[in-house]
Amino acid sequence: MRDAREVLGVTSAATPAEVRQAFREAARRAHPDAGGDAGAFRQVVDAYQRLQDPETFTAPPVRPRPSPDPDLEISPRLALEGGDVDHRFPDGRIIRISLPPGLRSGDKVLAGGAELCVYVRAHDGVLVRGDDLWLTAKVSAATLKKGGRITLETPLGPRSVWIDRKAAERGLVRLEDEGLPARGRRPKGHMFIRLTAAPGLADSAAMALLRRFAAAWAA
Repeated sequence: MRDAREVLGVTSAATPAEVRQAFREAARRAHPDAGGDAGAFRQVVDAYQRLQDPETFTAPPVRPRPSPDPDLEISPRLALEGGDVDHRFPDGRIIRISLPPGLRSGDKVLAGGAELCVYVRAHDGVLVRGDDLWLTAKVSAATLKKGGRITLETPLGPRSVWIDRKAAERGLVRLEDEGLPARGRRPKGHMFIRLTAAPGLADSAAMALLRRFAAAWAA
């Protein structure tokens, strides 16, 4: 359930209407006809189905296997940076595979005499949609309303982000060229940060100083 909410970018307090709206937006972005990724689109649909009927829904396979060869699931960090991963074959063999950076769901990797189909799963709050990375960050209600500069500790490292008023209103920030690296004919992606208000979270020191200065100037 937590993974499903992360895929759609909603919280456990979201209403059915908010879940439907989040699903429509996520499906529109991930749809292959709009330049999205088929694997990410199926992940969005599966997440919505799970949230619609959490007690009886049995998750289907993320995608039909195109061949008897086993799939290779990797994390968003491996898709972003590349690295070594251990893979177990159905016959019990375990091999270490060195992956290049920039792999997307649906890419093929040759290893151990087999062609493995890559699937990038959501992990640690990070989701890959096509070329882009998506994650959710909690900020103070004041920042979400008026904007400001914040430093986010993301699973991919710290990011300093300026939130303008427009981004604060829509609750979404895009960091140019911070997504998956270019690979083949696939362009460099972006990082999208969905902003949610965290009750009781204080403003950053810079924002608090700015507000005190504005209050003093007005006086």
